[in-house]
Amino acid sequence: MIVAGFGFRAGAGIASLRGALAACGPDPQMLATAGGKADSAALRQLAAELGIAVFAAPPALLMAQETLSHSQASLAAYGTGSVAEAAALAGAGPGARLIARRQISPDRMATCAMAEGDGA
Repeated sequence: MIVAGFGFRAGAGIASLRGALAACGPDPQMLATAGGKADSAALRQLAAELGIAVFAAPPALLMAQETLSHSQASLAAYGTGSVAEAAALAGAGPGARLIARRQISPDRMATCAMAEGDGA
């Protein structure tokens, strides 16, 4: 299963998420983000367009993931170096591996990373 993980600012719209996703590569089978961001209208719209589910990663699961990227803002807010990478790994399940590092949308409002695994 390929999971696209997202980190994004509160004002990020669908274009921001599409831009970050486009930079990552293959079509995902599921979207993932931090639990508190999973109800974002833009993320739900993207999931509906793609016909896939959204996985809301709980804080402890995000913090348990080892990320390649290290954002001070993500570390301060979520306890992980990259919300996008951690969410992708969490959604892809135990033993998942990153297949696309964190990519930033052209407007710098969203990030996306992809992981592959058996699913959460």
